[in-house]
Amino acid sequence: MIRVAVTVLGAGASVCAVVVLLTSGSWRAALRILLDLLTAAGLLRLSGAPGWGALAAVAAIVALRRLLWAALAASESSAGAAPEDRRAPTPAHRC
Repeated sequence: MIRVAVTVLGAGASVCAVVVLLTSGSWRAALRILLDLLTAAGLLRLSGAPGWGALAAVAAIVALRRLLWAALAASESSAGAAPEDRRAPTPAHRC
């Protein structure tokens, strides 16, 4: 049963990433969605079949996710671009 859920979540991760890419045009957002959902699938797999292989797969996905985001942050800072900030803008103070 857990294998089916992991397979569905893995396939859903790809579909969600494509939908995000097509609707927002942001490949970074699509990549983040994909890696987050693959991490969730790996953790779900780990809960169903604990073992060194499953643990290694989850660790590899988490490491890949962290390395990709570190590389993207470094390339943004070296290019002089501000990193994406999804927080609401703060109002300007008038004195």
